[in-house]
Amino acid sequence: MDFLLQNTLSGLKEKVFPADGEALRFYCCGPTVYGPAHIGNFRTFTIQDLFRRTAEAVGIRTCHVRNLTDVDDKTIRESQKAGLSLKEFTDQWTRRFEADCKALNLLEPHHSPSAVLHIPQQIELIQRLVDKGLAYKGQDGSVYFRISAFPDYGKLSGLCREGLVCNADGRLHSEDEYGKEDYSDFALWKGWKEEDGPNRWESPWGPGRPGWHIECSAMSMHYLGESYDVHSGGVDLVFPHHENEIAQSEGATGKPFARHWFHPTHLRVEGQKMSKSLGNLYTLDDICAKGFSPEELRYVLISGHFRQPLNFTWDSLHAARSALQRLQKFRAKLCPNSSAVQDPVGESVPGFGIWEPVMESLADDLNAAQALGRLFTLLPQAESSLSADPAQRATLLEGFDRVMFAFGLKLDAPAVQEVSVEVPEEVRALAEERWQAKQSRDWAKADTLRGELASKGWIVKDAKDGYSLSHAAG
Repeated sequence: MDFLLQNTLSGLKEKVFPADGEALRFYCCGPTVYGPAHIGNFRTFTIQDLFRRTAEAVGIRTCHVRNLTDVDDKTIRESQKAGLSLKEFTDQWTRRFEADCKALNLLEPHHSPSAVLHIPQQIELIQRLVDKGLAYKGQDGSVYFRISAFPDYGKLSGLCREGLVCNADGRLHSEDEYGKEDYSDFALWKGWKEEDGPNRWESPWGPGRPGWHIECSAMSMHYLGESYDVHSGGVDLVFPHHENEIAQSEGATGKPFARHWFHPTHLRVEGQKMSKSLGNLYTLDDICAKGFSPEELRYVLISGHFRQPLNFTWDSLHAARSALQRLQKFRAKLCPNSSAVQDPVGESVPGFGIWEPVMESLADDLNAAQALGRLFTLLPQAESSLSADPAQRATLLEGFDRVMFAFGLKLDAPAVQEVSVEVPEEVRALAEERWQAKQSRDWAKADTLRGELASKGWIVKDAKDGYSLSHAAG
């Protein structure tokens, strides 16, 4: 079964395949670890997980890299506000992110590189650009990429470089920027400033730190090579981040960077754009605090086509619960002794049997909405064909589990259950410490402790005058 996916670079649906004939090498722009990831972030990460699972389900081996941005303006600024070293600060949010990924059943990347730990590779890449005349040191001690020297700039986003005005991070800017030859040039290396505090690294151009864009180019090429198969990130990263990645990477190597690009679109909440001012930047903890499970959230996040905006509503979580219960009941009929889907993906790729149309939809531009529709249409037919023949049941179960693997649905019992066991003293102490932090309005500490509780399998629900603890089953 061919796997087709729209390529942002060409605007066409193209076949997904490993150029080296071995493994599909793909890179996903990961989180900036300065706070909890919200459900809009996880829409992108969950769609990327759906992409990987679909590839593996149709028999394509993968090599998946997802980075951690643990040094940039936000991480430095927020770590100093918290009175923590950059590493202490980003480590706590990295743990929270990884716990959320596990709860949402995201496959662990084969490599999850830290930007800080790969600064030597970034310096080496910048030096290659300087040596080629594609980068220069500005008056402010920073090193900038010379956009005018890269004629293909804008080929991903369709924007022409004339008239672009960007700030030092490469974002659109309308004010004068001193130290650059051209307003549209973007920073590869940012010269150290007093407000950066101890966050500085030595380089041939003086102390400083890498720019955001160079981090992804250096890390992806370190693990996947100078040219690789697929690059992904949210649609908001097409310009300038991915455009800048292409320019600096292809400028340094003279080779095509990523062959295939795909970008999940935005998540809206109750028809509105997500924003702090509207108070709708929900996290996984917020969803669980309302009594819903991570699997129910995952179902919602994958239920729409990745190239169409998805509108999250609380009603959609109720619908997801009903849909998952339907799937759980069907699987229980197939295999009464096991309620959880087993990982069926291995070296051999048998057919999907009656479920083939479901996989055909997923393999056609990740059309999860159509795939789910076909799945539920097939359930009555599958139920009517059940017999006492063990071989028939085994075939039906194997195909069903392969489809559930592609969707990333385990069909476990509800993830959140009321506590019916004694709460360990350590957990109670963490919960109490979190409550006190919240009363002191230390939101960062409260969020960190909530993440620690989640990593230990406990959900904390706040009320007006206190809190309660629920155990996350499984």
